[in-house]
Amino acid sequence: MAIEIKDPELQEIFEHGIFFHGHLCPAMPLGIRAGLLARRRLGVERAKSKELMLLSETGTGHLMQCFLDGVMMATGCTYGKGNCQKLYYNKMAFILIDVVEEKAIRVALKPEFIRQAFKSPFMERRQQGIPPEMIEPEIAEATVNRVLSLPEEDVFKVSDVYSYRYVYSQEGPPEFCQSCGEVVFGSKARVKKGKILCLPCSGYKD
Repeated sequence: MAIEIKDPELQEIFEHGIFFHGHLCPAMPLGIRAGLLARRRLGVERAKSKELMLLSETGTGHLMQCFLDGVMMATGCTYGKGNCQKLYYNKMAFILIDVVEEKAIRVALKPEFIRQAFKSPFMERRQQGIPPEMIEPEIAEATVNRVLSLPEEDVFKVSDVYSYRYVYSQEGPPEFCQSCGEVVFGSKARVKKGKILCLPCSGYKD
């Protein structure tokens, strides 16, 4: 069974997403669909710099992190560009902000969709502890085809576009740890016994 995608942009991002993510699973393509949906409702292109900001409500669970990989692929919001922040709400949802036009949209997976998804053969195997890359290809492909073909209204809860002003924080000039000598940027330098130190050398947790 092959993955069937009719939307050319979705097809392109999906192919890159599989390479980036490393294995075939349903959550990453769901993230791509959600990110594309948010972008299209906002009327914005994939971020090249910091014109978009992603506030992800996901946590550290495998399913949520796969979803976030897909959202990042679709929106262009990444940790490396500094325009992706994880809120650790442990929810399959996010807010995408158009920083230039000061507007935003929130997208979440519908509870009824998630309930049904956990009954699928793919998720049954995942709950048995089988890694996604070890699940039979025909099961993985069938599940991915399903999540890619379902109508948006069956999968996603989408807010109206609303006003949102986001200002990126400024880190300030670098400091140099007086113990290890390494560079510390901005707010993470600490002063202990009159010395400027990085967090590990200071012994402080934050």
